[in-house]
Amino acid sequence: MRPIFVTAITATLLAAGAALAHSGVSNPAVKARMHAMMQIADNTKILGAMAKGEAVFDADEARAAAAAIAAHAASVPTLFMAEEHDPKSEALPVIWQEFDTFGQRSEALTLAAAEAAASIETEADLKPALARIGSTCKSCHQDFRKPQ
Repeated sequence: MRPIFVTAITATLLAAGAALAHSGVSNPAVKARMHAMMQIADNTKILGAMAKGEAVFDADEARAAAAAIAAHAASVPTLFMAEEHDPKSEALPVIWQEFDTFGQRSEALTLAAAEAAASIETEADLKPALARIGSTCKSCHQDFRKPQ
């Protein structure tokens, strides 16, 4: 499979998993974190559908989705500042042990998504932008999220 399709498939699976994970969460801080992550996943799914040809490419919609990813990604470190737990949480405790690295990876996603929001003009621009966004998500998830 090409990397862009793997990224799009991963985003779709993450969105489905996140929706199921929200049920039964009682800690409001964890719910807020999960909501932000779901917003990132939902907007990544919009980009992925366009990249796979499942949705018609729309530059304005793609830029808006990327901007939404950037906005939610920028909020992630604040949402994780307090070490809050819930049995349904997918966050690994290592987040708080390596919070600087976690924050840097969140910033990398914010920057990749902001660059995409500023640069996507054509369908050809979408795939490399989505690949950058996907690689930043993956780098964080591999170290800071429970395996799915």
